[in-house]
Amino acid sequence: MRVLLQRVCEAAVRIGGEVRGEIGQGLLVLLGIEGADSPEDAVWLASKIVKMRIFADGEGKFNLSCADVSGSILVVSQFTLHASTRKGNRPSFAQAARPEHAEPLYDFFLETLSGELGRPVACGEFGADMQVTLINDGPVTIWMDSKQRE
Repeated sequence: MRVLLQRVCEAAVRIGGEVRGEIGQGLLVLLGIEGADSPEDAVWLASKIVKMRIFADGEGKFNLSCADVSGSILVVSQFTLHASTRKGNRPSFAQAARPEHAEPLYDFFLETLSGELGRPVACGEFGADMQVTLINDGPVTIWMDSKQRE
């Protein structure tokens, strides 16, 4: 699983012009799932995301997590995080998981992340055409991959 975390002042996801999920201060999590991903990947990422210290403390240092600042989380599925651009000019998405594998993992990730945070997380809709708006805070953007665990 890959995620792109963006620390935000606010973010929203719309489907067909209607707001599906929105948050104030917190994290926008763009989530890509590949065929080799498992529930273990979801558990590792969910725990890491909630504990990631990327919010400033009183001295302006990254010492606080989303949970520490009572931040919210918005999750948007994004298979394009597994794009390969090695050949030609059209990306290949062969690494992205098929929907029958990815959607249950997406749902499991949402449940696990909510459990780690201690409250519900906002989300888009798996497989939908979504429009995401956000106001970056910082900007702070972090890339994580459960297969690399750096």
